Amino acid sequence: MLVFLGLLTSFLSFLYVTAPSIRKFFAGGVCETNVQLPGKVVVITGANTGIGKETARELARRGARVYIACRDVLKGESAASEIRADTKNSQVLVRKLDLADTKSIRAFAEGFRAEEKQLHILINNAGVMMCPYSKTADGFETHLGVNHLGHFLLTHLLLGQLKESAPARVVNLSSVVHHAGKIRFHDLQGEKSYNRGFAYCHSKLANVLFTRELAKRLQGTGVTTYAVHPGIVRSELVRHSFLLCLLWQLFSPFLKTAREGAQTSLHCALAEGLEPLSGKYFSDCKKTWVSPRARNNKTAERLWNVSCELLGIQWE
Repeated sequence: MLVFLGLLTSFLSFLYVTAPSIRKFFAGGVCETNVQLPGKVVVITGANTGIGKETARELARRGARVYIACRDVLKGESAASEIRADTKNSQVLVRKLDLADTKSIRAFAEGFRAEEKQLHILINNAGVMMCPYSKTADGFETHLGVNHLGHFLLTHLLLGQLKESAPARVVNLSSVVHHAGKIRFHDLQGEKSYNRGFAYCHSKLANVLFTRELAKRLQGTGVTTYAVHPGIVRSELVRHSFLLCLLWQLFSPFLKTAREGAQTSLHCALAEGLEPLSGKYFSDCKKTWVSPRARNNKTAERLWNVSCELLGIQWE
């Protein structure tokens, strides 16, 4: 037993000593474009913290007018104040958006349309993970409602401005765990059976399928769209899982920082020449493979139609 503990201690010590080199290896790609954004308008959901905040910081540094759309306005104002001071860009604004309430989503879109004539980049970044079973204000299972349906509706409501501003881009944050997801049409709201880990996976698959179908429907409009896996990032996303919080603390030296996690979002928002790859899935700033379920066009179309029915909308 003492020998085992000694070996374990030595192994862990070795890991932590070599952590900087290991983390650098897993840090992933870097957005290398020098594109500047004066006069461009950007909306980022959930940009009051984590990956979204670092994405907002970099886009503000490049001169864009950035809207931080988030549920917690106080946290949003704190993040915006920090970004304004860091980038010397005063055009970092905060607006209330609760993706768990379609009334809030509609109110945000109405207010934004009154403020802005154009929208060049929409980054659907916000999300929830591993939530105990609950429903949104509209009766949707929380992962489905926030991660998929909320952004589906928001994109729909802002699509006119995106088309008017073309070339424009929509970036949807997904995850590698979409490989474990399945669109359970017979039980989308998780009322028959529910596992909060798989519920997150299902919603991330929905993000990839939404991106795929959206790209098909936007052909010829000048608006392109991309799904993104940011990597395994130190963030608040795991706050609903004690086990993941513990693991994140234990392995934090090996996880991506929020700034590193933002690189693929930035790449898909900014990199030149990505238009032919609209609808594709990216990780570490390059196109990568998706699960067979994420390539199923019939499932993508069916999910699109079901989402429209649940939200009571019709796309053009």
